[in-house]
Amino acid sequence: MTSHPKVIYFAGQWSFGNRGCEALIRSNTKLLRERFADIQLICPSTDIELDRKQWPNAVSQGITFVPAPKVPLRLKLWNRAYTRMPNVHRLGMPPVGVDPETSRQLAGADALIMTGGDIISLDYDLLSLYYWVGVVEAARKLGKPTHLVAASVGPFTKRPAVERQMTRHLAGYTSITVRETASFGYLKGLGLTNVQLVADPAFVMDSEPWDTSAVLVPERSYLGINFSPLVRGYRPTEDLRRAFDREIVEFFHWVLAETAMDIMLVPHVWPLAGVDNNSDWHYLQGLMNMAGDTSGRIRLLPDGLNTAQLKYALGLCRYFIGARTHGTIGAISQSVPTLSIAYSIKAIGINNDLFGSTDYVLPTPDVTRQSLSAGLQRLIVDESAIKTLLAAKLPEWKSRARKIPDVFVTSGSAC
Repeated sequence: MTSHPKVIYFAGQWSFGNRGCEALIRSNTKLLRERFADIQLICPSTDIELDRKQWPNAVSQGITFVPAPKVPLRLKLWNRAYTRMPNVHRLGMPPVGVDPETSRQLAGADALIMTGGDIISLDYDLLSLYYWVGVVEAARKLGKPTHLVAASVGPFTKRPAVERQMTRHLAGYTSITVRETASFGYLKGLGLTNVQLVADPAFVMDSEPWDTSAVLVPERSYLGINFSPLVRGYRPTEDLRRAFDREIVEFFHWVLAETAMDIMLVPHVWPLAGVDNNSDWHYLQGLMNMAGDTSGRIRLLPDGLNTAQLKYALGLCRYFIGARTHGTIGAISQSVPTLSIAYSIKAIGINNDLFGSTDYVLPTPDVTRQSLSAGLQRLIVDESAIKTLLAAKLPEWKSRARKIPDVFVTSGSAC
């Protein structure tokens, strides 16, 4: 007789302001509830009321929102030392625990899922990496099975000391599933054996229709576009960041002049409290203002949409150009030809696996008006071939995503 955990704690998540995180929670919940109807899921949040409003029927899906783990004082002090002495990480990971409330939540769970996509990587900072590793290690000390789910992992090659630390940490997972072969090969190269290849669960996330009539003109054809403060920040100086903005705005003008399409600006990360910190919505609004009077041919999606509603809007696009990974997955999973703006292994790996090339990937440093125009023209020329390929491959990828719950039956998680 098989068994499965009845209560799972989601690590790697603390706000639905990032609609990619929301997509991972929604889609993992969908897959787990399809397989195990009685499963209950603990979802950390820095603002429980705002996340509840974002997903009103979360409770009916077995979700309980709880306070997100606090950043331990020891980790804050370590990070302060790290900013002054960057080589301090070579001494080993800082001893990171969790606050009493998080410890209580972990104790009440049967297993932990580390979600968050690329959170186990160097794409962010060591403070973030060690913070989440600390949560996982706290669960292990309580005897809980831990599972890294549908992740992009590493590479840590640029920091050998961190790579050694992460190899030991990764070996402790009950199971690891990854969403692209680049991560699979990297982890196998580190000698890890607890690794399986799946697909990102957001490929199976349901869209949520909404009334778009106040924003979009039904008879118009739309190019969806997402750019983010994150990719803008890869330009090292403010002058270069302003030049990046101008290149995008020039591309807007080129699209309106050279094609019959209008532009749909699609934010995918913006804080639910409405502040402009790391907000795609505010950044895209600024770009739209820079573009000036376009006779209404540039439309910014309204503030406050959830990730399922954004997926619905993405499905209305003829083509999509996006910098946020789960924005591109939302489009690709609906057979919308998509150009991915890549800043990490994620976009490159997913495109390589799906298309067998990076023909539809534009590295962030290469973004110019000309490269964006060339990328769109390639999508237009290849539209039929892309749709044919996706029609053949998407059922397989969605089937791979649906294998994610298998690890909770076969890997020995306790009931």
